[in-house]
Amino acid sequence: MKKTVTALADGRELIYYDSRDGAVRDAVDLRPLEPISTTSQIRHDPLLGDSVAVASHRQGRTYHPPAGECPLCPTDAAAGRLSEIPDSDYDVVVFENRFPSLAGDAGRCEVVCFTSDHDASFAGLTADRVALVLGAWTDRTAELAELPQVEQVFCFENRGPEIGVTLGHPHGQIYAYPFVTPRTERMSRSVAEHRAATGRNLYDDVVERERAAERVVLSGEHWVAFVPYAAHWPYEVHLYPLRRVPDLRELDEAARAEFPALYLELLRRFDRIFGEGEPPTPYISAWHQAPFRAAGRADFALHLELFTIRRTSGKLKFLAGSESGMNVFINDVPPETAARRLREVAST
Repeated sequence: MKKTVTALADGRELIYYDSRDGAVRDAVDLRPLEPISTTSQIRHDPLLGDSVAVASHRQGRTYHPPAGECPLCPTDAAAGRLSEIPDSDYDVVVFENRFPSLAGDAGRCEVVCFTSDHDASFAGLTADRVALVLGAWTDRTAELAELPQVEQVFCFENRGPEIGVTLGHPHGQIYAYPFVTPRTERMSRSVAEHRAATGRNLYDDVVERERAAERVVLSGEHWVAFVPYAAHWPYEVHLYPLRRVPDLRELDEAARAEFPALYLELLRRFDRIFGEGEPPTPYISAWHQAPFRAAGRADFALHLELFTIRRTSGKLKFLAGSESGMNVFINDVPPETAARRLREVAST
């Protein structure tokens, strides 16, 4: 993997990740951009104990532009189309978000473009490209961990307009939080309580239990994917490396080599859940990594959670009163049924 760091016209950092060592990335951003001005701030909720990012400048972010004006496509200077990526082609690119939810002392937000092909999807990438994306996620985690204000890094992909995606180009994001997220705090609390009560690691026990259950979707020598016993979403899969590590930096080469083909198979199955002729399945794919400085880091288990808000053909799972008001989920699809369906639509 070759890494080339450059800057956009307004000073934001942009990084090319190439599979070819000889790739030259010297294109200049020709846009007359004003310096970025953000209003991001973190406000603490004294009742819930969590934090809210307030970012009013995001109201002006790009919203469903025509394909010919996509800011994530490569620049075509001859056609007068100048984008966020100055080069005329690219493999994988990461850059600072122009409309970040978190900025400065409040953290950092980055955009990850998986391919220059506007009409592609992650499921359509090659295994080599997925390996390059994994390398980019890992590199960004390592770089952001060095920022003094950053406590936790979250790499994720939102896919589909039903999720709220406003740019159709295949891309994901990286959030570098200045605090430990509430979801991670809750998991870490459960892990600590389990350790105190049993002397064992909760993640290890969960993975061992799930590997022996009927909810396994697919597995390899170094990874296992399963629908969790208490899945919150209609179709939800958790993907764990069998050797527990706290974050992406700690994956060994064997796990890295096996990940691309296995993950691609999961995504392709998601697109077949609801049958032929259905639109692409909307999903969120989220890497859970250990906070950098919080207690209990060694007990945390890196894993990926993949889920869709579509519960059946043409119908979405809305977060209504119980979910939104009380954070109590009601799942219409039994996890065992979801796992069986995901095994039925295997492509191999």
